[in-house]
Amino acid sequence: MPIAKNADDYITEQRVALSANPECGTTHYNLGVALMGKQAYEEAEKEFLAAIDCSPSLAEAYVQMGALNLRRGDLDACLNWNQRATRVRPGFAEGWGNIGFIHMQRGEVDEAIKALKKATTFNFRFIQAIATLANAYLMKGMLLESITASQNALKLDPKFAVAHNNLAIAYLENGEYIKAIEHADKAIQLGYAVAPQILEELAQYR
Repeated sequence: MPIAKNADDYITEQRVALSANPECGTTHYNLGVALMGKQAYEEAEKEFLAAIDCSPSLAEAYVQMGALNLRRGDLDACLNWNQRATRVRPGFAEGWGNIGFIHMQRGEVDEAIKALKKATTFNFRFIQAIATLANAYLMKGMLLESITASQNALKLDPKFAVAHNNLAIAYLENGEYIKAIEHADKAIQLGYAVAPQILEELAQYR
């Protein structure tokens, strides 16, 4: 993806390339991404659909279609497009991560965990999916699994505030108050808005 000041030139280049080779799915996809960057969503959608038509195994294009539908608030369509992405490329971590995210949004925690475990298996550096998995474990009361997942996220990025927040909650629920305070403070230092009720509960242990 080009830097913003060259976006129009880049779009022109992709259109020229397509005039010479209109069946190139990758070029349609690249044009779609550039158009999304300029918030030309309807045009972008046409290019992603063309990319899929030309290259049915281009999983990234399905994920972008999912993103466009998520932007419209259509969770079902977003889920469907990401499921299609993982069907054409079963090891596509981003698709599984998005599936997990949508299931979490819908309160389907067990399904979210299944998808997020696949996402993090296919890409062990997928920090957002790891953090979402930690949150899903929290919602299931699986505290040790949640703590391990958050620790894995912090190994990738010690300043990942969401992981510190998740650890604060997990340690609090596990009765490890000193550790909970430590991670809540760290999350706040990193700009994360820790829930007031968590801070109130921790205050009695300071």
